[in-house]
Amino acid sequence: MRIMGLDVGSKTVGVAVSDLLGWTAQGLEIIPIDEEKSEYGLQRLAQLVEKYQVEKFVVGFPKNMNNSIGDRALKSQHYGHLLEEKFHLPVDYIDERLTTVQASRMLIEEGDVSRHKRHQVIDKLAAVMILQNYLDRLSYQKTQPHDKKG
Repeated sequence: MRIMGLDVGSKTVGVAVSDLLGWTAQGLEIIPIDEEKSEYGLQRLAQLVEKYQVEKFVVGFPKNMNNSIGDRALKSQHYGHLLEEKFHLPVDYIDERLTTVQASRMLIEEGDVSRHKRHQVIDKLAAVMILQNYLDRLSYQKTQPHDKKG
């Protein structure tokens, strides 16, 4: 089963997809969006969903540092509802606090990537991190013994 990970921003959506076994996340692209014009890139997303035979979405859910739900998280939730309506596929959310910061640091420290190039790939890398965290959590849950109560 392929899962698509999305990092929803105000101007772009970073897109990643899992391998068929659900072990690794690969970055695909960044889709431009315009929230003010209600243009969410769903046509392009539909092409990717079909191409990769996606069966589930994971949307980054950017809670505030105090664990409250702010405007960005509500907009990510709204995007998730749009996905459910259009694709009739399940949507999960995963806490993505600091993934964009982590992605930026990775590009600066490990890749020595210029500011302009970082801006072009940051959302895609954040989507990879969101999806990989989700896949790792699923894998971890599968390896844990189930609590048997007699």
